[in-house]
Amino acid sequence: MIRAWFSGDDGRRRLRTLALAGTVLATLFLLWQSDEPASSRAPSSNLRGPAEPDGFVVGGQYRSWDEQGNLRIHLTSPRIEQFEDTGVAHLDQPEAQLFSEGDPTPWLIESNTGKLEQSSEQLELTGNVRLIRQAGNAPSTLETEALTLDNSNGTVYTDQPVTITEPFGVTHSTGMKAWINERILELNSRVEGHYETVR
Repeated sequence: MIRAWFSGDDGRRRLRTLALAGTVLATLFLLWQSDEPASSRAPSSNLRGPAEPDGFVVGGQYRSWDEQGNLRIHLTSPRIEQFEDTGVAHLDQPEAQLFSEGDPTPWLIESNTGKLEQSSEQLELTGNVRLIRQAGNAPSTLETEALTLDNSNGTVYTDQPVTITEPFGVTHSTGMKAWINERILELNSRVEGHYETVR
């Protein structure tokens, strides 16, 4: 029955009419789509908004080595969100091990959140930041609310108040800078300490 309907000159006219009607309907549909606001046809990255990541990693790990192939930093996070436009990665509950030259015992750093600038290798840690350095059998702990790790030159620093707890005393300061390889800690200002004498 379909063959009979399209057979002969009459059938060709009907086929052309059907094709023309389909073309008109497709054109009308495209014109209707073009009347929609531009935001409804925006790329998916625009629809996500500036706060939505381009991708994320669950159980992420980041490692960096020096020129001799020695591990300098091992960073882990349960969730890492990556933003391609800014080259920034946001980390939940990051934990890092920082290795210094000639010392097999790493410094440990942890915080609530972190922001990694991928081009400069700077890691900004915020919220309950703790830096733990094992000195013999007793660890020393530095606590602050914000700390920056500059992996390019092996330093950590902050301008926030810090509290350093050691086996025989507690030191408070506003701001500090530490050189990991040299194992040097410099306190900036308002330094106060309370120490107990060894008996």
